[in-house]
Amino acid sequence: MVSEPRSCCAAPAPLHRPSPPTSTPVRRARGGGMIDRVELPAGEVMLGTKTPRIPGDGEGRRGPVAVAPFAMACTATTVAQFAAFVQDTGYVTEAERAGSSFVFHSHVAGAARVLGAPWGTEWWRLTEGANWRFPMGGESPGPLDHPVVHVAQADAMAFAQWAGGHLPSEAEWEHAARGGGTGEKTFPWGDDEPPEGGGAVCRIFEGRFPDPASDSGTVAADALRPNPIGLYNMCGNVWEWTRDTFSNEMGHDPGRALLKGGSFLCHDSYCHRYRIAARIGVPPGSTTAHQGFRLAFDA
Repeated sequence: MVSEPRSCCAAPAPLHRPSPPTSTPVRRARGGGMIDRVELPAGEVMLGTKTPRIPGDGEGRRGPVAVAPFAMACTATTVAQFAAFVQDTGYVTEAERAGSSFVFHSHVAGAARVLGAPWGTEWWRLTEGANWRFPMGGESPGPLDHPVVHVAQADAMAFAQWAGGHLPSEAEWEHAARGGGTGEKTFPWGDDEPPEGGGAVCRIFEGRFPDPASDSGTVAADALRPNPIGLYNMCGNVWEWTRDTFSNEMGHDPGRALLKGGSFLCHDSYCHRYRIAARIGVPPGSTTAHQGFRLAFDA
């Protein structure tokens, strides 16, 4: 078993050395036309929150931050969109090169071989053959309309280059999640806590972590209720890579990249990281079944 104690939200450290982002040739600006997006005007973002739930994550107030006009993809990048990218470029992801990735314990495919579990977070299983094509391992492909997962930050950046976009900054991400407004909202839909499991507004954990009430994982990228400007699942479902380095009151950590949004494993009794201000830092080469991404585009 590998020793890398982390919370339910954070990815275990990768057990392989990530390849450089340029290791697979990528052609530019071929896939951006297939991605629906919402345009946002320039503005000032009150980054973070005045009432941090997890101060050690650095989620306290860090604004205002100016953002230029940009557009945000309506959904996280889907399996179908990523498949088009791979078909066009021949790209091979980090998890495919490694031959394994991390899957939540109750989701591992019955025929998949488990290679180990991280000490302290045994609900993660290092699963042979788990990657964007087979998110649970085994030979059962993931639904085409669900968010693509098991992608490292370099994989997401390669897709962004091909699609003519970029990974959003944290300021862009929070600006879009709040609907482009200036007020502070806890969630994309307002300040009311979602029901158990997320109901119609988000996909979060249901049960007593790490024992789920059901084995439901991700939902379709455009499922559930969008925020007021038409962006789906900005909180819950899958964590989303940004282009930023993680930082907190101790300063920047160049060894960790920043993710936003929470995932289907978040629960108010355990981590409560499905809020707009919530954030985690993980190694940029990490890959799991609850990490995906969405693109931003220059205006």
